[in-house]
Parts: sequence; structure tokens; C-alpha cells
Amino acid sequence: MNILLIMTDQYRWDYTGYSGMGKMATPNIDRIAGSAAFSLCQTANPVCTPARCALLAGRYTRQIHMQSMSGDLSHAIRTFPQALQSAGYHTMASGKMHLVQPWGWGDYPLHPEKHIMDLVALKPEIMKYGFHRLWESSGKQIVDHNRCDYAVHLENKGLYKQYIEAAKAARVNYWKADSPDNEGFAAVVPDEDYIDVVTCDNMIEFLEERPKDKPFFGFCSFCSPHKPFDPPQSYLDRVPYEEIDDFLPGPDGQVMTEEEKKAMYRRRRHYKAMILLLDDQVGRLFDYLETNNLLENTAVMFTADHGEMMGDHFQVQKMSPFKASSTIPLAIRHPDHLNAVVNNSPVELTDLTATVLDIAGLDPHKALSFSWPRYNDKIPGLSLMPVIRGEADRVREFSYTEYYSGGWPYGDWQMLQTEDMKYIKTISTPSPDVIVEQLYDLTNDPDELVNVADNPEYHDRLEWFRRRRAYLQDQTPPVQTKWAPVLY
Repeated sequence: MNILLIMTDQYRWDYTGYSGMGKMATPNIDRIAGSAAFSLCQTANPVCTPARCALLAGRYTRQIHMQSMSGDLSHAIRTFPQALQSAGYHTMASGKMHLVQPWGWGDYPLHPEKHIMDLVALKPEIMKYGFHRLWESSGKQIVDHNRCDYAVHLENKGLYKQYIEAAKAARVNYWKADSPDNEGFAAVVPDEDYIDVVTCDNMIEFLEERPKDKPFFGFCSFCSPHKPFDPPQSYLDRVPYEEIDDFLPGPDGQVMTEEEKKAMYRRRRHYKAMILLLDDQVGRLFDYLETNNLLENTAVMFTADHGEMMGDHFQVQKMSPFKASSTIPLAIRHPDHLNAVVNNSPVELTDLTATVLDIAGLDPHKALSFSWPRYNDKIPGLSLMPVIRGEADRVREFSYTEYYSGGWPYGDWQMLQTEDMKYIKTISTPSPDVIVEQLYDLTNDPDELVNVADNPEYHDRLEWFRRRRAYLQDQTPPVQTKWAPVLY
């Protein structure tokens, strides 16, 4: 069975048509939900690099020493593309990888024409994560920091400088809904040179050039709808400006001013326009599979690394344990099981890792494990194929998400979620005697507005989550790695 995994960046779960939320139509993405759509999939970590590393490794971010946007995914840790290669798959990746982040966010090139990191030169090292073919783009805001394949494309087209100037204007990240950069702008490059169009071009080229006698795994990783909110004007023209005041208030009752809301309405319009473009690229991929008689032996999957707050809880961007940030879209189309199930049980991004391996005929635990050094056999991801085949309605009782960044901007936290409850423990506290917890009754409070952790009526549920958080921490220690050569 061939496998095509489509990933997006900063995509809210409720901006898919198949979610039933009515926010926008995504007819091509909806096709991927032909087997199952999971409404309660949690990212491993609501930041780009940690989430992406967790997906490749099938482990929690603290297990692989990638808790925040800092450092590199160690080559000592086995990835699922490597396991697919060992099983005879031809593996290809096009788009944003962001598996390495060795430079700090405050670092800038000493010379405006220089880069901090040359991803083109590093391509052989990136390919060691398990890819036979690779075309890489960095994040839209940091193309000038990372000389990537997309930067080379822009250079060859004479578009590099104008793109970089626009990206620089949107480089600073803000986290509150009253931030000064909530509006977007139209793309400064032609539609055919837009980053996600070129990403799709290269994935189709890889598919066309692949060895036809092997099954393939394609990882098509789009940069949108991540900031900057820069859709081509042709797509922006397709989205009407709307004023729908459904923003959730902040934890202290903060609400936006009318002027701030109007800026957020414009942000929403740009966000939707980028998603329309993504939907068209997904349509191109489906067209290729159908034209080449591949659709009936190819499993197609759709997900994101994290969501986007978009003004909810008086926040923008990600990093938050609230639903808009931590819940991600997850849809799967397996040609043998087109039952269009909507599943509301808790699942994790690492479960997608296990599902890919299961579809390839591999045991996820065995495929990702080492017996030595220690703890390389602690694989938390669980295959979703029992749900897709109709054999089970759930694979786990709760999902787990974590976020670490030195307490900034919202504090470090760990989160467990079931269908009806969400538990958050803040771990960046000033003293071991200070315990900060949140508990939300999602049945009566689906918007996560009322913290009931101190309510005596919820004491038993609070204890239930505490025990499971502690047990999970005990059972999933960080992997031990090695660098010294063994002579026999």
C-alpha cells in the first residue's frame, strides 16, 4: 500500500469542511476523510519543531529531547521513514520539515545577504531521517535565515529580495489578540511561485520520477496557513470579508476593542484564503493519483503540527493548551475502508505515526524500537487502524500534550484530555509548594472558560487525571542515545 501524508502548519481543526463547523468549504481535503475523521486529535506539542519531530519519531517530545523550538532531532533516534525504507518503500518529502533548529530566535545574520544555516548544504544530513528524495522549504518568516530549496527557487526567478522584505515585516511574533500585526497582506510573488504551489509541484515531480516497482511514501508538508498571512490576491478575492463576533473571552474576561476585532476579521479572511489554496493543492495531488491509477492502492492522510488561536481566549498564534491551539485536524482515506466514520475519541499525533507503519504492514513498536541504549522501546503511539476497520471505537482513554519554553509566554504545561474533560498542570511554578492546575468540564463548558479544579464536586476526576499524568511520566522516560563506536 502506498502512503501519502499531507501536513499543514498552524491549521485549526475547525477550518475543515468535514469538521461540520461551517467555517469554510474544503472539498478536496474533505475527500481525505473518506475512511475516518478524528475530531479530538491532540498535537504532541503546539509548536512547529517539537510536533514534527514527535511525528517522525512516534514519541513524546521530552522522550526525544525536543521539548521546544530548540536543537536538532538526534540521528540516534529511529524515525518512521527510516522504518519504511527498511521495509522497501521509496520515501519522498517536499516542503517544510523544520526538524533542526540550532540557531536562536534572537540571532540574525551579520550581513543581510548571508544566512545563518544552509539547508541545501545540509540536505544529505536531513535525508538521513529517512528520505530518498527531498525538496525543503523553511518557515515563511525565516527563509532569509535558512537557505532552503525554496530560497534557491526564488533566487532563480529573481523574486528573492521582494519576498524577504515582505517576510521580514511579519517576522515579530505576538501572542495577544490586541497585537499590532493581526492583519495579513497579499503575496508578493506570482501564484505559480507561491511556496505551497511549488511544494506541490515538487511532490508531483517526485511521484512521477519514483521507481515504479516499489511502494512509495510521500510527505507533502505545506507551510500555510502559518503566519505571515499572505495568500495570493487571486485567492483573497474568493473570500468575502465577514464580521462574525464569536471570539472567546480571555481568562480574565479580556475582550477585543471593535478596531481590534476588525483587524482579526481581516486576519481570518487571509487565513481562509490560504486554506483555499491548500485545498486546491490537495486537489492536484488527488488528480495525479487518479490519472495514474494510484488512488485505489494509496492511503492518504491529512493533519497539522498545531492550530491557531485566532483571537480566542484573547490569544493569537499557538503554544496554548486550549482547543484552537492544541487540537489538530486528522483525516485518513484508506481505499479498503471507505466508511466515512467520524470518531470523537481522544487520539494523538503520535498515533498517526503508528498508523502509517501499520498500513505498511509493520508493527509500530518493533519498527521504531531499539533494545539498547535504554528506553528506545517506549513507543506511545497507537495505530488507528482498528477504528478505521470498524473493529473498535477508540484506541486510548486519554491523550497527552506538553509544552516547554522556559515558561514563556503562557508557562510550561502538560495536558491530558478525554472526551468530556481537560486537565492542565502548569509546571513552570516558582516553588514546589505552588501547584497550578486547570480542569475543564467539556460537556458543560465546551469553550474551556470555567476552571473547576478547585470545585469539590470534581475532586475525584482531578485525582484521576493526576494519577494518569504521573503514571505516563514514569512509563515514558527520555531515550538514551550513543555516539561512541562499538568495535564488535
